[in-house]
Amino acid sequence: MKKFAHIRVYGIVQGVGMRYSTYRKATALSLTGYVKNLSDGSVEIKTEGEEKDIMALIDYIRTGLRWAQVDDMDVTWGEYKGKYNDFDIKY
Repeated sequence: MKKFAHIRVYGIVQGVGMRYSTYRKATALSLTGYVKNLSDGSVEIKTEGEEKDIMALIDYIRTGLRWAQVDDMDVTWGEYKGKYNDFDIKY
């Protein structure tokens, strides 16, 4: 089942390659949306795709980023709307 997820990641998550790693993993999972650094030091991810693929991305962010230290993550689920054509890094 396709879903939308708004994910905020907190900790040591900027300047450690998180945006690029998230982009690569999301693309490999055929997810659409974007990843972006926010001014408060967190990283924002908005993504759409199969729920199992979004869960795989969340698991990857929690455990698979070598240089990042993820202290907390907020995930808000929503309805799939087909809003994004691909997955991007926003600056």
